[in-house]
Amino acid sequence: MTKTIEYILMVDDDEDDQMLFKEALKQVNGLVKCEVAFNGAEALEKLKINPVPDIIFLDLNMPVMNGFECLRAIKKDQFLKDIPVIIFTTANDNVTIERSRKLGATAFFHKPIDFNNLLNKLQQLLTDSTSAATKQSSSMPDFLI
Repeated sequence: MTKTIEYILMVDDDEDDQMLFKEALKQVNGLVKCEVAFNGAEALEKLKINPVPDIIFLDLNMPVMNGFECLRAIKKDQFLKDIPVIIFTTANDNVTIERSRKLGATAFFHKPIDFNNLLNKLQQLLTDSTSAATKQSSSMPDFLI
């Protein structure tokens, strides 16, 4: 039995990236609700009061609380630790990728510049995440997307 992705939390301080992401998501699946947090601290606050998202897309470089700190807090929380967290960032070095994996990220997604590439990646991620979300603590087949 696969779980349908209905609600995504996107954590990113860049409004242009938020807009592109939401537009691409709308084209891939207009039924998926997407809420935005501008930093890790805001994301953790939203996670306390809102329904638990099916997936979190998390940028790393943000003010107040960066993505690594947010990821660490999510994975330490008994009620949040099983939410798939996909790192969605411009960083692309091996140290950052490995650190994300060790902290419990489900996948690492380098932000594409091309809108069509973003559409394709979101389609792939949502399909893979839907399958992976039902498996206990197993991540997507490919960590680096």
